[in-house]
Amino acid sequence: MPGLFGAGLGVRSRLINNGSGRVRMEFEIPSRGLIGLRSELLTDTRGTAIMNSLFHGYIEWQGEIAMRPTGSLIADRSGVTTGYAIYNLQERGEMFIEPATEVYEGMIVGENSRENNLDVNIVKEKKLTNMRASSSDEAIRLVPARLLNLEQAIEYINDDEMVEVTPKSIRLRMKILKANQRPKKQTD
Repeated sequence: MPGLFGAGLGVRSRLINNGSGRVRMEFEIPSRGLIGLRSELLTDTRGTAIMNSLFHGYIEWQGEIAMRPTGSLIADRSGVTTGYAIYNLQERGEMFIEPATEVYEGMIVGENSRENNLDVNIVKEKKLTNMRASSSDEAIRLVPARLLNLEQAIEYINDDEMVEVTPKSIRLRMKILKANQRPKKQTD
């Protein structure tokens, strides 16, 4: 909540504390600022918040809402994801998909821990040889994927990304699928 309210886009209009352990706060926030606010509010209050919204009226533009400070991990080829590839990419960021998921080029498979987008090979398989080393055949441990619901997916995307909704899944993808056709981000 500090990101939205600290940027001056949300203004608290009333604060009522009746001493029963509950506090009622009223804010005036642009409708576009409500996207993702519910999940953040529930996380911050450990699920004890109750949120309601009513249309107050039209006001002039209050400015840009800050976007996420991280980039995306983007599949650079089509195929089926492997646990081996996900294990090797875990240090790059947080994954949105699990092993054995069908992916295509341009599909967002995770959140990069840095601010730039990174094309990754999420379908890489382990090379099998007849030679075995004592440490190479250990079981891999995968961090559970962060599966996004529709509101979280809409909150996550930047201007060059899209949410793809089908009856069976919610996927994130780049607007331009081919990596060589996407413009490179300018870093300052």
